[in-house]
Order: sequence, then structure tokens, then C-alpha cells
Amino acid sequence: MKIAVDFDGTIVDHEYPIIGKTKLFAFETLKALQKRGDLLILWTFRSGKELQEAVEFCKQNGVEFYAVNKNYPEEIYDDTISRKVEADIYIDDRNIGGFLGWSKIWQLLNPNEYTNDIKKQMKNIPLKRKSIFKRLFK
Repeated sequence: MKIAVDFDGTIVDHEYPIIGKTKLFAFETLKALQKRGDLLILWTFRSGKELQEAVEFCKQNGVEFYAVNKNYPEEIYDDTISRKVEADIYIDDRNIGGFLGWSKIWQLLNPNEYTNDIKKQMKNIPLKRKSIFKRLFK
């Protein structure tokens, strides 16, 4: 799956042009998405020096993007190409409702994993049910 990810306000707190504090679980989630085979595209307003700083910051935190502000690494941007990249999912703090947080994003992208975890947890909860006999003749 191709996932376009914004930088400011999504991976880090919005402090543009400087790099803000890393959002909780941002890099852990991005690395897990890459590990499962998703292609990540950094899709950001940043350009020039600020863009290079963001790319390097992500690299230092263990995430190298498939492409940066492009549909694929070899794409050459000019005025004939839209700045909107083609992706299956866009993760951005400017979504309706705002940024959900990385743990919620992981949960939405992996619903079966959470369903299975809940089922496992429910099996370990002892249910104290009285027998029908005890309930009738209490």
C-alpha cells in the first residue's frame, strides 16, 4: 500500500521552519508500516533546506521514504506534474477532525490485529457465573 505522510504536525509538532518535537509513536508506527511492506511517501510543504532537514531527521530516526514529494523516486517534478502525490492513504494533521495520533492510525490500519488481541484478552478473564440451579434457588 502507498501511504503519503505529512511532516509538520504529523510526524513532529508543528514548529515550521524548525523541526518540532517528535509525535508519540510516530517513528515506531512508520517503521512498522515499512516492515509490513507499505511504501511511504513524505508529502510535505517543506522544500529546499527545510525539506532536506526533515528527510535527514527521519533518516536519523530510522525511516527512509520511498519517495519525497513525488509519486516515485525517479519522477522529475515540473509544472506539468501535480504536487498531490498518488497514494492509497494520506496521513496529515489537516484531516477533518485533526490528527488522530499514531496509535489510533496503527489501529485503523490493522483492525484484525486488535480484534485478535481483544479476543485473547477476553479468554483470560474469568467469568463468574452461577449455575442455573443456584440462580433459581437462591
